[in-house]
Amino acid sequence: MKIGVLLSGCGVYDGAEIQEAILAMLAIEEIGGTVVALSVNKNQHHVVNHITGEEQVGETRNMMVEAARISRGKITEISALNPADIDGLIIPGGFGSAKNFTDWAFKGSEGTILPEVKLLLVNLVNIGKPIVALCVSPILVSKAFEGSQVHPELTIGTSNEASPYDIGEFESGLRACGSETISKSVREIQIDKKNKIITAPCYMMEASMLEVRKNIQQAVSVMRDLL
Repeated sequence: MKIGVLLSGCGVYDGAEIQEAILAMLAIEEIGGTVVALSVNKNQHHVVNHITGEEQVGETRNMMVEAARISRGKITEISALNPADIDGLIIPGGFGSAKNFTDWAFKGSEGTILPEVKLLLVNLVNIGKPIVALCVSPILVSKAFEGSQVHPELTIGTSNEASPYDIGEFESGLRACGSETISKSVREIQIDKKNKIITAPCYMMEASMLEVRKNIQQAVSVMRDLL
């Protein structure tokens, strides 16, 4: 059982959320799977100092090179992947989903998604392979199927509990792209059985690492059952 983990870089503010990525990889191994790390061979939008939160002006980093830090050097460019070669896909959160894979961070639901990311997601759904989108990454699923006959049922969290983000605004954006939204806490996941898409709020909510780990375990367990 080979499960892809799609990484948008390395670091929550300008790439993939590292804790979510590592916990996803751990959860894959815990169900007997093999991790296939994936990324895009393009520069990320910008580089952020994770201590100050400020942009590092003039510095550039490549998504795939940075993502390889998480995967200990073993990584595949998604354009070189045949979707039939993996059994499912997990997409950790992090601002890279909203800055590198899409420009949602700057244009909201009116933004665009990288064609190669869209193609991978569409192809996986078309051949019945499950997708797990963590944290903010449901925006990728929503953009990938915008304007199509597929209307994913997604969660990006709940406005009923503490969150560092405007969950209602995100939900409005997802609906504008044609997706359905369901409010879920960090203790819950959303399962779109028709399209085999599982979403988990993770760090979209105020949560401990233990809560996020359990949330990811829930999602990966369901993914295994859908294989």
